[in-house]
Amino acid sequence: MKANKLLIIDFGSQYTQLIARRVRELGVLSLVISIDDFLNYKKVDEIFGIILSGGPDSVYKSKDYLVIKSLLKINLPVLGICYGMHILIKTLGGKVEKANHREYGRADIKFEKNCILFKNINSKNRSINVWMSHGDSVTKTPKGVNVISSNKSTPVIAFSFKKNIFGLQFHPEVTHTNQGKKIIHNFLFEVCKARKLWTIRKIEKNLIDDIKNTVGNKKVILGLSGGVDSSVSAVLIHKAIGSQLKCVFVDTGLIRINEKEDVKNLFVKNLNIKVDFVNAKNKFYDKLSNVTDPETKRKIIGKCFVEVFENYVKKHDDYYFLAQGTIYPDIIESAVNSKSKTIKSHHNVGGLPKKIKFNLLEPIKLLFKDEVRKLGLNLNIPRSLIYRHPFPGPGLGVRIIGAINKSRVSILQKADHIFISELNKFNLYNLVSQAFCVLLPIKTVGVMGDKRTYENVICLRSVNTIDFMTAKVSRFKFEFLELVANKIVNEVKGVNRVTYDITSKPPSTIEWE
Repeated sequence: MKANKLLIIDFGSQYTQLIARRVRELGVLSLVISIDDFLNYKKVDEIFGIILSGGPDSVYKSKDYLVIKSLLKINLPVLGICYGMHILIKTLGGKVEKANHREYGRADIKFEKNCILFKNINSKNRSINVWMSHGDSVTKTPKGVNVISSNKSTPVIAFSFKKNIFGLQFHPEVTHTNQGKKIIHNFLFEVCKARKLWTIRKIEKNLIDDIKNTVGNKKVILGLSGGVDSSVSAVLIHKAIGSQLKCVFVDTGLIRINEKEDVKNLFVKNLNIKVDFVNAKNKFYDKLSNVTDPETKRKIIGKCFVEVFENYVKKHDDYYFLAQGTIYPDIIESAVNSKSKTIKSHHNVGGLPKKIKFNLLEPIKLLFKDEVRKLGLNLNIPRSLIYRHPFPGPGLGVRIIGAINKSRVSILQKADHIFISELNKFNLYNLVSQAFCVLLPIKTVGVMGDKRTYENVICLRSVNTIDFMTAKVSRFKFEFLELVANKIVNEVKGVNRVTYDITSKPPSTIEWE
């Protein structure tokens, strides 16, 4: 079998899966593994090149170079990014130390014109703007290493060694780096001689084959939320195994207005997929009573989901697999299998109990949101569903800051319904990436009908993003925000103030909890 994969070794960077995303966008299959897993990796003959990611550690405290020594003996093309570059320098006999001048954010760099990694980069003065994020720098270059990029503060920003080993101090995978995707393109197609074999049609075929081989003649139960990820998973699994799949829609009491009816219309009436509807509101409300910590909420919701499924199965046929719409960003932020720091756990990843009755089936767990959407369109799922904004697995439970109860849920449901309805009314919904309301844990003084009020605060949140790893606030006209605020205050009893969150990601996340 001819090599058809790029291997990405994850050293814990929050950008690691962005590297995988950029590679896939260029039509190449990428596989992310940890440095520990690389030691036992058995399919080297399927790999045509390796990228070493960034990470939070410093190489002068690390022994990872011992593994990299064995990696270099394979004689495959290697590109090291940030920490990945530093570990290459150390392995080749150079030195990396704490920098006198740290660089975080945009920086201008100069590059060598004839280097294959910078081929066809558009620049009059061999200068481009890149995204830096480092506190360490190369202080001694190994013998045989050529410096191919630098600036005043950092003498070694990029290097080449022999014909197939390269290092970059900056991050070409983030959109902030000018022409970063072209640099990755050069590594893939000029250095590695890769082929464009990663297409949605092949992804669909491979996933369906994997589901058939994994499931066999066993039965699968899937928690259907009505969101993009679980919906695509449901249609994909149904295409693979048909009636062996049973979807269960759990009304947690934390869902949006009309959610149950929308699911019934699409799946039962239009797609002919079996769905059972389970009312578990009281169970979730009881378990979440007086709980305010977001991580505790997520774990309670995850546990409740599993308990609902287990109770359901006791009354029905024997289901062997629990299917979930887990996707790559869930795994990234839960930091389940990497050196990266946990940002927040997801109810269908880090929030699951350690012991569950089912075997997990997560067919789209290695896909990014844009790939999931393309797959959904290829499966003939209506575009209106495919391009719905992301909705968290824990539902409104993580959009209610503080205590959860029926009254607070009702307030948020109504406010959120107004916000989304107005976005659609003014043809703004498809122009933003994700929009929703958050109910804050405070009350403020107001005046309504010449009387003093002391009511809740709703915060509107809307962002624009390409990859959901970074995001910027949606820039609505003030008149639109004012209209939405007035409508919420006038129509939602219990709210007398509306604010708008203008923070980008980072430093904040898109969701509040």
